[in-house]
Amino acid sequence: MGSMQGIITKQGNQPLFTFGVISDVQYADIPDGKSFLGVPRYYRHSFNVLQRAVQKWNQKRPTFVVNFGDVVDGYCPKDQSLTAVSKIVDEFNTFDGHVYHMIGNHCLYNLPREKLLPMLKISRRDNLAYYDFSPVPEYRFVVLDGYDISAIGWPKDHRNSLDAINFLNQKNPNTDKNNPNGLMGLEKRFLMFNGAVGKAQLQWLDHVLWEATKSNQKVVVCCHIPLDPVASSTTALLWNYDEVMSVIHRYDCVKACIAGHDHKGGHSIDSHGVHHRVLEAALECPPGTDAYGFVDVFHDRLELNGIGRMKSTDMEFFL
Repeated sequence: MGSMQGIITKQGNQPLFTFGVISDVQYADIPDGKSFLGVPRYYRHSFNVLQRAVQKWNQKRPTFVVNFGDVVDGYCPKDQSLTAVSKIVDEFNTFDGHVYHMIGNHCLYNLPREKLLPMLKISRRDNLAYYDFSPVPEYRFVVLDGYDISAIGWPKDHRNSLDAINFLNQKNPNTDKNNPNGLMGLEKRFLMFNGAVGKAQLQWLDHVLWEATKSNQKVVVCCHIPLDPVASSTTALLWNYDEVMSVIHRYDCVKACIAGHDHKGGHSIDSHGVHHRVLEAALECPPGTDAYGFVDVFHDRLELNGIGRMKSTDMEFFL
Protein backbone atom coordinates (compact mmCIF):
# COMPACT_ATOMS: atom_id res chain seq x y z
CA MET A 1 0.00 0.00 0.00
CA GLY A 2 2.90 2.29 0.85
CA SER A 3 4.19 2.21 -2.73
CA MET A 4 0.74 3.01 -4.16
CA GLN A 5 0.59 6.03 -1.87
CA GLY A 6 3.92 7.17 -3.29
CA ILE A 7 2.61 6.94 -6.86
CA ILE A 8 -0.51 8.96 -5.99
CA THR A 9 1.52 11.71 -4.33
CA LYS A 10 3.86 11.88 -7.30
CA GLN A 11 0.96 12.31 -9.73
CA GLY A 12 -0.39 15.12 -7.55
CA ASN A 13 2.91 16.92 -8.15
CA GLN A 14 2.61 16.81 -11.93
CA PRO A 15 1.81 20.25 -13.35
CA LEU A 16 -1.50 20.61 -15.22
CA PHE A 17 0.56 22.16 -18.03
CA THR A 18 3.70 24.22 -18.62
CA PHE A 19 4.20 27.36 -20.70
CA GLY A 20 7.34 29.16 -21.87
CA VAL A 21 8.04 32.86 -21.24
CA ILE A 22 10.37 35.50 -22.64
CA SER A 23 10.24 39.29 -22.71
CA ASP A 24 11.86 42.34 -24.29
CA VAL A 25 14.02 40.71 -26.95
CA GLN A 26 14.33 44.22 -28.51
CA TYR A 27 16.50 42.96 -31.33
CA ALA A 28 18.19 45.37 -33.74
CA ASP A 29 21.07 44.84 -36.16
CA ILE A 30 23.13 47.62 -34.52
CA PRO A 31 26.14 47.75 -32.15
CA ASP A 32 25.55 47.29 -28.39
CA GLY A 33 24.38 50.36 -26.50
CA LYS A 34 23.07 51.53 -23.15
CA SER A 35 19.72 52.40 -21.64
CA PHE A 36 18.83 55.93 -20.52
CA LEU A 37 20.19 54.89 -17.09
CA GLY A 38 23.42 53.47 -18.53
CA VAL A 39 22.53 49.75 -18.38
CA PRO A 40 24.25 47.83 -21.24
CA ARG A 41 21.99 46.57 -24.03
CA TYR A 42 22.99 43.79 -26.42
CA TYR A 43 20.83 44.37 -29.51
CA ARG A 44 22.24 41.62 -31.73
CA HIS A 45 22.86 39.04 -29.01
CA SER A 46 19.20 39.14 -27.93
CA PHE A 47 18.43 37.17 -31.10
CA ASN A 48 20.75 34.41 -29.86
CA VAL A 49 18.93 34.40 -26.51
CA LEU A 50 15.66 33.85 -28.38
CA GLN A 51 17.22 31.09 -30.52
CA ARG A 52 18.43 29.23 -27.44
CA ALA A 53 15.03 29.70 -25.76
CA VAL A 54 13.21 28.19 -28.75
CA GLN A 55 15.67 25.25 -28.87
CA LYS A 56 15.07 24.56 -25.17
CA TRP A 57 11.29 24.94 -25.54
CA ASN A 58 11.33 22.46 -28.42
CA GLN A 59 13.21 19.98 -26.19
CA LYS A 60 10.96 20.41 -23.15
CA ARG A 61 7.70 20.90 -25.08
CA PRO A 62 5.67 23.39 -23.05
CA THR A 63 1.99 23.56 -24.09
CA PHE A 64 2.50 27.09 -25.47
CA VAL A 65 4.79 30.12 -25.18
CA VAL A 66 3.95 33.70 -24.17
CA ASN A 67 6.10 36.53 -25.50
CA PHE A 68 5.65 39.62 -23.33
CA GLY A 69 6.31 42.17 -26.06
CA ASP A 70 9.00 44.44 -27.52
CA VAL A 71 10.36 42.09 -30.18
CA VAL A 72 12.51 44.80 -31.80
CA ASP A 73 14.17 47.93 -30.44
CA GLY A 74 13.23 51.55 -31.03
CA TYR A 75 16.77 52.20 -32.30
CA CYS A 76 16.26 49.72 -35.12
CA PRO A 77 16.71 51.75 -38.36
CA LYS A 78 13.16 52.33 -39.65
CA ASP A 79 13.93 51.00 -43.12
CA GLN A 80 14.83 47.69 -41.40
CA SER A 81 11.77 47.51 -39.09
CA LEU A 82 9.82 45.07 -41.24
CA THR A 83 12.84 42.81 -41.77
CA ALA A 84 13.74 42.84 -38.06
CA VAL A 85 10.19 42.04 -36.89
CA SER A 86 9.94 39.26 -39.53
CA LYS A 87 13.26 37.78 -38.40
CA ILE A 88 12.10 37.60 -34.76
CA VAL A 89 8.60 36.34 -35.59
CA ASP A 90 10.10 33.66 -37.87
CA GLU A 91 12.34 32.53 -35.02
CA PHE A 92 9.34 32.31 -32.64
CA ASN A 93 7.54 30.32 -35.35
CA THR A 94 10.22 27.61 -35.19
CA PHE A 95 8.73 26.74 -31.78
CA ASP A 96 6.73 23.57 -32.25
CA GLY A 97 3.54 24.94 -30.72
CA HIS A 98 1.50 28.12 -30.34
CA VAL A 99 3.13 31.44 -29.39
CA TYR A 100 0.90 34.14 -27.88
CA HIS A 101 2.25 37.64 -28.48
CA MET A 102 1.42 41.03 -27.03
CA ILE A 103 2.52 44.46 -28.20
CA GLY A 104 5.05 46.70 -26.49
CA ASN A 105 6.15 50.30 -27.04
CA HIS A 106 9.26 49.33 -29.05
CA CYS A 107 7.12 47.25 -31.43
CA LEU A 108 4.96 50.33 -32.02
CA TYR A 109 7.96 52.65 -32.59
CA ASN A 110 8.77 50.41 -35.55
CA LEU A 111 5.43 49.53 -37.11
CA PRO A 112 1.85 50.83 -36.93
CA ARG A 113 -0.76 48.46 -35.47
CA GLU A 114 -2.27 47.50 -38.82
CA LYS A 115 1.12 46.12 -39.98
CA LEU A 116 2.27 44.71 -36.65
CA LEU A 117 -0.80 42.82 -35.42
CA PRO A 118 -1.17 40.46 -38.43
CA MET A 119 2.55 39.59 -38.10
CA LEU A 120 2.00 38.68 -34.45
CA LYS A 121 -1.19 36.75 -35.37
CA ILE A 122 -3.32 38.99 -33.15
CA SER A 123 -6.62 39.18 -35.01
CA ARG A 124 -9.11 41.51 -33.38
CA ARG A 125 -11.30 44.02 -35.19
CA ASP A 126 -10.30 47.71 -35.21
CA ASN A 127 -6.63 46.84 -34.58
CA LEU A 128 -7.30 46.04 -30.92
CA ALA A 129 -4.71 43.79 -29.28
CA TYR A 130 -6.39 42.33 -26.18
CA TYR A 131 -7.74 38.78 -26.06
CA ASP A 132 -8.09 35.72 -23.82
CA PHE A 133 -7.60 31.97 -24.17
CA SER A 134 -8.12 28.87 -22.07
CA PRO A 135 -5.50 26.09 -22.46
CA VAL A 136 -7.25 23.77 -19.96
CA PRO A 137 -10.72 24.05 -18.37
CA GLU A 138 -9.26 25.15 -14.99
CA TYR A 139 -7.30 28.14 -16.30
CA ARG A 140 -7.84 31.23 -18.41
CA PHE A 141 -5.19 33.65 -19.67
CA VAL A 142 -6.05 37.29 -20.28
CA VAL A 143 -3.72 39.31 -22.53
CA LEU A 144 -4.16 43.05 -22.02
CA ASP A 145 -3.29 45.78 -24.51
CA GLY A 146 -1.36 48.34 -22.45
CA TYR A 147 -1.11 50.68 -25.47
CA ASP A 148 -4.85 50.89 -26.05
CA ILE A 149 -4.75 54.59 -25.12
CA SER A 150 -1.33 55.58 -26.43
CA ALA A 151 0.54 58.30 -28.27
CA ILE A 152 2.32 55.60 -30.32
CA GLY A 153 1.00 53.04 -32.80
CA TRP A 154 -2.33 54.68 -33.72
CA PRO A 155 -2.78 57.12 -36.62
CA LYS A 156 -2.13 60.69 -35.35
CA ASP A 157 -5.79 61.67 -35.71
CA HIS A 158 -7.13 58.50 -34.01
CA ARG A 159 -9.30 59.08 -30.93
CA ASN A 160 -7.00 56.90 -28.75
CA SER A 161 -3.93 58.84 -29.84
CA LEU A 162 -5.57 62.25 -29.27
CA ASP A 163 -6.83 61.14 -25.83
CA ALA A 164 -3.33 59.95 -24.89
CA ILE A 165 -1.62 63.18 -25.99
CA ASN A 166 -4.22 65.25 -24.18
CA PHE A 167 -3.74 63.13 -21.03
CA LEU A 168 0.09 63.42 -21.18
CA ASN A 169 -0.12 67.20 -21.64
CA GLN A 170 -2.19 67.43 -18.45
CA LYS A 171 0.04 65.08 -16.44
CA ASN A 172 3.57 65.82 -17.68
CA PRO A 173 4.70 69.45 -18.13
CA ASN A 174 8.01 68.50 -19.83
CA THR A 175 8.43 69.12 -23.56
CA ASP A 176 9.88 65.63 -23.93
CA LYS A 177 7.03 63.43 -22.73
CA ASN A 178 9.48 60.61 -21.92
CA ASN A 179 11.20 62.85 -19.37
CA PRO A 180 10.01 62.31 -15.75
CA ASN A 181 11.80 65.43 -14.36
CA GLY A 182 9.66 67.25 -11.81
CA LEU A 183 7.15 64.40 -11.54
CA MET A 184 6.82 63.02 -8.02
CA GLY A 185 6.42 59.42 -6.85
CA LEU A 186 3.78 57.50 -8.79
CA GLU A 187 3.35 60.47 -11.20
CA LYS A 188 6.62 59.35 -12.83
CA ARG A 189 4.60 56.80 -14.83
CA PHE A 190 3.06 59.54 -17.00
CA LEU A 191 5.55 59.06 -19.83
CA MET A 192 4.99 58.50 -23.53
CA PHE A 193 6.53 55.00 -23.52
CA ASN A 194 3.73 53.83 -21.22
CA GLY A 195 0.01 53.77 -22.01
CA ALA A 196 -3.42 52.97 -20.62
CA VAL A 197 -6.22 50.42 -20.85
CA GLY A 198 -9.29 52.15 -22.32
CA LYS A 199 -12.91 52.01 -21.08
CA ALA A 200 -14.09 49.34 -23.55
CA GLN A 201 -11.15 47.10 -22.62
CA LEU A 202 -11.88 47.58 -18.88
CA GLN A 203 -15.50 46.51 -19.48
CA TRP A 204 -14.28 43.53 -21.50
CA LEU A 205 -11.87 42.56 -18.68
CA ASP A 206 -14.69 42.81 -16.13
CA HIS A 207 -16.85 40.52 -18.27
CA VAL A 208 -14.06 37.95 -18.82
CA LEU A 209 -13.32 37.81 -15.07
CA TRP A 210 -17.03 37.45 -14.31
CA GLU A 211 -17.23 34.55 -16.78
CA ALA A 212 -14.06 32.95 -15.36
CA THR A 213 -15.50 33.18 -11.83
CA LYS A 214 -18.72 31.54 -13.01
CA SER A 215 -16.72 28.74 -14.68
CA ASN A 216 -14.53 28.32 -11.59
CA GLN A 217 -11.37 29.19 -13.55
CA LYS A 218 -8.15 30.64 -12.20
CA VAL A 219 -6.83 33.55 -14.27
CA VAL A 220 -3.33 34.69 -15.24
CA VAL A 221 -3.25 38.28 -16.54
CA CYS A 222 -0.48 39.12 -19.04
CA CYS A 223 0.42 42.68 -20.01
CA HIS A 224 3.57 44.23 -21.43
CA ILE A 225 3.36 47.04 -18.84
CA PRO A 226 3.47 46.17 -15.11
CA LEU A 227 0.39 46.70 -12.91
CA ASP A 228 1.94 46.96 -9.43
CA PRO A 229 4.28 49.69 -8.13
CA VAL A 230 6.01 47.29 -5.69
CA ALA A 231 7.08 44.91 -8.48
CA SER A 232 8.13 47.64 -10.92
CA SER A 233 9.95 50.94 -11.30
CA THR A 234 7.51 53.83 -11.04
CA THR A 235 8.52 54.99 -14.53
CA ALA A 236 7.43 51.65 -16.06
CA LEU A 237 3.83 51.41 -14.76
CA LEU A 238 0.59 51.39 -16.74
CA TRP A 239 -0.95 54.90 -16.55
CA ASN A 240 -4.19 53.53 -15.10
CA TYR A 241 -2.83 50.44 -13.33
CA ASP A 242 -5.04 51.38 -10.36
CA GLU A 243 -8.22 51.19 -12.49
CA VAL A 244 -7.19 47.83 -13.94
CA MET A 245 -6.36 46.45 -10.50
CA SER A 246 -9.68 47.65 -9.07
CA VAL A 247 -11.46 45.53 -11.72
CA ILE A 248 -9.16 42.55 -10.96
CA HIS A 249 -9.71 42.90 -7.21
CA ARG A 250 -13.50 42.69 -7.62
CA TYR A 251 -12.99 38.97 -8.22
CA ASP A 252 -10.98 36.20 -6.57
CA CYS A 253 -10.12 34.41 -9.83
CA VAL A 254 -6.93 36.31 -10.81
CA LYS A 255 -3.94 34.62 -9.19
CA ALA A 256 -1.03 36.26 -11.02
CA CYS A 257 -0.23 39.24 -13.26
CA ILE A 258 2.87 38.77 -15.42
CA ALA A 259 4.55 41.64 -17.30
CA GLY A 260 7.71 42.77 -19.08
CA HIS A 261 8.81 46.36 -19.91
CA ASP A 262 10.81 46.99 -16.70
CA HIS A 263 13.96 45.15 -17.73
CA LYS A 264 15.45 44.43 -14.31
CA GLY A 265 12.43 42.31 -13.31
CA GLY A 266 10.52 42.17 -10.04
CA HIS A 267 8.04 40.27 -7.86
CA SER A 268 5.43 41.33 -5.33
CA ILE A 269 2.24 40.04 -3.72
CA ASP A 270 -0.45 42.71 -3.47
CA SER A 271 -2.98 43.31 -0.68
CA HIS A 272 -5.41 40.83 -2.29
CA GLY A 273 -2.82 38.04 -2.58
CA VAL A 274 -2.29 38.48 -6.33
CA HIS A 275 1.28 37.77 -7.47
CA HIS A 276 2.93 40.34 -9.76
CA ARG A 277 5.96 39.06 -11.66
CA VAL A 278 7.87 41.37 -14.01
CA LEU A 279 10.21 39.37 -16.25
CA GLU A 280 13.89 40.11 -16.78
CA ALA A 281 14.70 41.29 -20.32
CA ALA A 282 16.44 39.18 -22.98
CA LEU A 283 17.97 42.44 -24.29
CA GLU A 284 20.15 42.92 -21.20
CA CYS A 285 21.87 39.52 -21.37
CA PRO A 286 25.62 39.83 -21.99
CA PRO A 287 26.84 37.39 -24.71
CA GLY A 288 26.59 33.79 -23.53
CA THR A 289 23.89 34.51 -20.92
CA ASP A 290 20.12 33.99 -21.18
CA ALA A 291 16.78 35.19 -19.80
CA TYR A 292 13.72 33.04 -20.47
CA GLY A 293 11.81 30.43 -18.57
CA PHE A 294 9.19 27.75 -18.07
CA VAL A 295 6.14 28.17 -15.87
CA ASP A 296 4.72 24.98 -14.35
CA VAL A 297 1.02 25.47 -13.60
CA PHE A 298 -0.60 23.63 -10.68
CA HIS A 299 -4.02 23.96 -9.02
CA ASP A 300 -2.53 25.95 -6.15
CA ARG A 301 0.54 27.69 -7.56
CA LEU A 302 2.68 28.74 -10.50
CA GLU A 303 6.35 27.80 -10.50
CA LEU A 304 8.54 29.92 -12.77
CA ASN A 305 11.73 28.05 -13.55
CA GLY A 306 14.02 30.77 -14.82
CA ILE A 307 17.00 30.19 -17.10
CA GLY A 308 20.05 32.44 -16.73
CA ARG A 309 19.20 35.97 -15.61
CA MET A 310 15.49 35.19 -15.24
CA LYS A 311 14.97 34.45 -11.56
CA SER A 312 12.99 31.36 -10.55
CA THR A 313 9.87 32.28 -8.55
CA ASP A 314 7.32 30.18 -6.66
CA MET A 315 3.90 31.84 -6.70
CA GLU A 316 1.64 30.07 -4.23
CA PHE A 317 -2.01 31.07 -4.25
CA PHE A 318 -3.84 32.25 -1.18
CA LEU A 319 -6.81 29.97 -1.62
